Amino acid sequence: MSLYVDIKKKMKNFYLDVKFEAGNEVFAVLGRSGCGKSMTLKCIAGIETPDSGKIILDGRTLFDSEKKINLIPQKRKVGFLFQSYALFPNMTVEENIAASIKKGHDKEIVKDKIKAFYLEGLEKKYPCQLSGGQQQRVALARILVSNPDIILLDEPFSALDSFLKWQMEQEIIETIESFGKTVLFVSHDRDEVYHICNKIGVIENGHMEDIRDKKSLFSDPKTLSAALLTGCKNISKVKRINENTVEASDWNISFHLSRKIPDNIQYLGIRANDIEIIPDEEADLKQNDSGIIIKYNVIRMIESPFSNIFVLDTGIGDSEKLRVEVKKKESQDLVNKRFLNIRMKEEDLLLLA
Repeated sequence: MSLYVDIKKKMKNFYLDVKFEAGNEVFAVLGRSGCGKSMTLKCIAGIETPDSGKIILDGRTLFDSEKKINLIPQKRKVGFLFQSYALFPNMTVEENIAASIKKGHDKEIVKDKIKAFYLEGLEKKYPCQLSGGQQQRVALARILVSNPDIILLDEPFSALDSFLKWQMEQEIIETIESFGKTVLFVSHDRDEVYHICNKIGVIENGHMEDIRDKKSLFSDPKTLSAALLTGCKNISKVKRINENTVEASDWNISFHLSRKIPDNIQYLGIRANDIEIIPDEEADLKQNDSGIIIKYNVIRMIESPFSNIFVLDTGIGDSEKLRVEVKKKESQDLVNKRFLNIRMKEEDLLLLA
């Protein structure tokens, strides 16, 4: 299976303009709330209609504004898992699953899905009698009974606690692997996306900014939105001095890089766990090593279960701080430090448009 999407739609707060292709893979649409992720899925499913463009699924045109093609949802063969799961409250588990089967079809399919999704013993229960995880399994079973050509997952874990989320992630991964066709996964959670998906499209204000495989995107995001969505907490505005020199105004540092600095650079980023802490006695000795070493005042330390986060004052104002994250067992000697020497290496810097 393959999906081609190239659509535009005027929204209240932004203009949806997305273009991408997905093969037999799990393709993620990663973006903050209200950026157009769910609307993109709804246009593919036929729930919403784009103003212009086309949507093609495995050579079959679902929507084409020029050719006046706009298939109704029932003819698109799209399986859509909503955030709320959208189960029929007045139907039992088996009735909800059977609702996707055409009359006259083999009802043994329902029994097979009940067994496959570990719903045995719950057949006569109503949605209000099920846990969130059970409801999600019923919704997935109902989708797969209809034999869709594509599955759309819209924030499927948003209503689950962390432990149940982990369990459901594993179940959805198994479902996806057995499905073997195109799956679109919408989320604002970078961990979910990384666990489940192969390729990621970053969407911001209705525009698909960057589309890459997940490892490439997380290791080297190209835009501010991509850096923030993939978890980078340290961002500075920059001034490009020349093709090898850039000034990070929020960190009060100038960097002289061996690589060429792009003309459109607007920000520098560095992840909190990529910043190295240098002991006082080694700071002078390592000044000529790779990267820049600078001493910052420690404002506070934030303790996490498995790491300590040091918040550093860059001297630029109350809002501009640097975060350095260190594993707990490696940071015990730093807990009461008033100043820290930190090193930022060139290879860890993110050059962002």
